[in-house]
Amino acid sequence: MPPQAVNTDLEALGAFDHQPRTRLLFGINRVAQVGELAREIGARKVILVTDPGIVAAGHADRVRRNLESAGLQVTVFDKALENPTTRCVEECLLVAKAAGIDTIVGLGGGSAMDTAKGCNFLLTNGGRMQDYRGVGKAAKPMLALIAVPTTAGTGSECQSAALIVDEQTHQKMACLDPKAAARVAILDPGLTLSQPPRVTACTAIDAIAHAVETAVTKKRNPLSLMYSHEAFKLSVHSLPEILINPHDLAARGRMQLGAALAGLAIENSMLGAAHAAANPLTAHYGIVHGQAVGMMLPAVVRFNGADEEVRRAYAELASAPEIACASNGHTQAWDALIGRLGALLDLAQMPHSLADCGVRSSMIPTLAEEAARQWTAGFNPRPTSKEDFVKLYEEAFAPRPSSS
Repeated sequence: MPPQAVNTDLEALGAFDHQPRTRLLFGINRVAQVGELAREIGARKVILVTDPGIVAAGHADRVRRNLESAGLQVTVFDKALENPTTRCVEECLLVAKAAGIDTIVGLGGGSAMDTAKGCNFLLTNGGRMQDYRGVGKAAKPMLALIAVPTTAGTGSECQSAALIVDEQTHQKMACLDPKAAARVAILDPGLTLSQPPRVTACTAIDAIAHAVETAVTKKRNPLSLMYSHEAFKLSVHSLPEILINPHDLAARGRMQLGAALAGLAIENSMLGAAHAAANPLTAHYGIVHGQAVGMMLPAVVRFNGADEEVRRAYAELASAPEIACASNGHTQAWDALIGRLGALLDLAQMPHSLADCGVRSSMIPTLAEEAARQWTAGFNPRPTSKEDFVKLYEEAFAPRPSSS
């Protein structure tokens, strides 16, 4: 008797290829292990890539001394910029070459870690950052990177992408390669206590947006959804707690872990239209990334939710932290999610309207054209043309209130 036929169609479940690349350490005072960890991976000459704010907070000196106490030679590059440019990366490269380094430590927010990754690309593979725009363009091995975030937002410590702004075109380039991923990431919530309230809010909104977008992209799969849902559950409740009590270390720890898990979700499922729409706002108006993506997110969730399957995915996400229950109706849960996102913007004291940020309505066609060309737009669950982005920007000028 022939064996019973088995349905092998797994497309609905979502295929994936999971290759963990980063050792992840989490806990209070974990940063004290940085020298020991660097020595374990064979480091001798280290470049510490950071920024002036981290130097002023005392974190850079603490990490430098810890590395030196482990017998390592340390060179500091402390000129990483917010939204690092190709010029910034090239300046870091010159310092790294002169020091003959064999290991990189990125200390700071996503910008410092992106600068560190960018330097790694050029130091090991040569050329210009423009040569690595896209996926898998590095032919040679790269140096070991230890990522130490001092914010809770980008999740860059768990990603293999360097996001670098082209100095000439002012466009943000995504340079992705598995070899660029950190060998080790250290999550120490104590490092986030030095963040100004504005930075805390913007980075947290960014992390929440990562969880929301990764939960519905075309590439979502069982693994990425696990990260997205847990990241959302951790972060959506932690942000209000941190804004009320900035010294709540437990809440900051949950927020930092949520941001890292959202970074893992990005690594496995990419992002969507909210990030595509945010980048031109930053490029043209200097709107901080977290604020830009936060303002665009409700409109994008509303747009994507017109698709019944995507609405269900949003409903399931809203169920994770019990904002709503998917079993009570997908539309109700989807609308509750939109309402909660708006409430979080209010708590973070961020405007809902692009007009309040100085954006001119006459710029919408230009912004929409650039947004449609962003790499993340291709992963949005609903196709997003230039015309769709025009409508999204128009809605963000006068956002509709949720009916929840």
